Amino acid sequence: MVHLKKLLSFVFLILLGLTLFQCANQGGLPSGGPKDVTPPELIRAEPDNFSTNFKAEKIRLYFDELIKLQDVQNQLIVSPPFKNAPEIKPLGGASKYIEIVIKDTLKENTTYTLNFGQSIVDNNEGNPNSFLSYVFSTGDYIDSLTLSGAVKDAFNRSADDFISVMLYELDTAYTDSTVYKSPPLYIANTLDSLPIFNLKNLKEGRYNLVALKDVNKNNLFDQGQDKIGFLYDTITLPTDSVYVLNLFRESPAYRVSVPSYVAKNRVIFGYQGNHEDIQIETLTDLPDSVRTLVLKDRETDTLNYWLTPTDIDSIIFTVSNPKLEAIDTFTVKTRKLPLDSLQLSPSKSGKFNFGDSFSILSNTPLTEVDTTKIVFFKDTLIASYRHSLDSINNKLDFDFDVEPNQSYSFNLLPGALTDFFGMQNDSLDYRLSTGSYADYGNLRVRIGGSFQYPMIVQLTNERGETQREIWAEEAQLFEFNNLTPAKYMIRVIFDDNGNGKWDTGNYLKKLQPEKVSYYPDVIDVRANWELEQNFIISD
Repeated sequence: MVHLKKLLSFVFLILLGLTLFQCANQGGLPSGGPKDVTPPELIRAEPDNFSTNFKAEKIRLYFDELIKLQDVQNQLIVSPPFKNAPEIKPLGGASKYIEIVIKDTLKENTTYTLNFGQSIVDNNEGNPNSFLSYVFSTGDYIDSLTLSGAVKDAFNRSADDFISVMLYELDTAYTDSTVYKSPPLYIANTLDSLPIFNLKNLKEGRYNLVALKDVNKNNLFDQGQDKIGFLYDTITLPTDSVYVLNLFRESPAYRVSVPSYVAKNRVIFGYQGNHEDIQIETLTDLPDSVRTLVLKDRETDTLNYWLTPTDIDSIIFTVSNPKLEAIDTFTVKTRKLPLDSLQLSPSKSGKFNFGDSFSILSNTPLTEVDTTKIVFFKDTLIASYRHSLDSINNKLDFDFDVEPNQSYSFNLLPGALTDFFGMQNDSLDYRLSTGSYADYGNLRVRIGGSFQYPMIVQLTNERGETQREIWAEEAQLFEFNNLTPAKYMIRVIFDDNGNGKWDTGNYLKKLQPEKVSYYPDVIDVRANWELEQNFIISD
């Protein structure tokens, strides 16, 4: 819950910014006369707007000029939602009226609101009649209570557009699972402008407030693809409070897909959930000569079951999750497929920045490294390096002293690397080069305000992709040195459980996601610059 004055101030600033932007763009060349900026006006409705004891099956809205409908499927919000979508005419061409044919049996003593968003525009210039509403009641009076607020994204800097904000009446039929099964009593939408919602024509009562990025547009929470936001507390109407809903996507529930052979020596198991909780075993007795190994794929939610080739026609697998007491059984038939053979690739090539790391990535499991067959050069001189074999991520990591304006190369002789199947590399040569310190910029960040550690301070690009991060248990100066010149954003994750990553929420467990704050400005890091930014975080 936030104070009404804070939200109104926020809205005022946004509207002021939009006004200034419009004023700054009013110049231009003469265009042959004043442009029509007047939106179409509703002059008559059949039945009348705000009718009571409504029994009609269709509604007609008449306008003072030719209009057309634009994106009405997304823009029209009916509250309470109709079970069956209404028929709207005409969808193509221009007309001075629109007709809405109701295909539902309406509830008794209920106030309905049809909000058209910005879907009704004039035919010539496309000026919208913004947020036109048609309201009627099947009872003797129109409900008049309202509820307002805003939505934000729990992790991203900006919220999605077209967020559905829903009120569920806390009657005897309501449970926490209602959002999965039944539409709400009332619904509004943030549309594609400001992330503000206004629920109108509500009746007194106790409600649960939920927001959804409703991908399927079915007014239900589809956990696999929808974002959700919720409040801990119930809402009692009437109220003058303003609410903020924090949208997040839940971690997917555990599930394993049907496995399949993709190579003579590899079976893949797609999954959802935590791969560390999954155990794969065989009910089929494999020959003693068959060796197996399970590794997670580096890029996708897939477990690779590696096995030395066998002539068995099929293998019966059990896939279990002991934490959930879940077990599945699958039969996989072998196919005539080629082997996955050893292929190696560098994590970096060419230009090497001071904050980069270098690894050799393998597509098959690496098991042995012969360092006598790996030579590292700085310029033309042999230099020292450190290495470690990462058998979980299936790569060979290198560490070496990086200096400016230098060229480096790794030469791998045949047999330097051996994989699970005994395959070895041919001759390989990987070259890297560094630039000058003057080609980069340095950024220092001081975090202030009222909060608790630990925290993760991240530098992201303008798409929100993490470029650098520092995890801290206590107050410190966060230094990001030798940054490639670019525009960066600062994201702070309050790591409540100290696991070094952002944790999302869960609706049924009533668990909110970990808090994330963004520095308000984009930071332009330039070559050979030193910057220091103060970030004061407020609740």
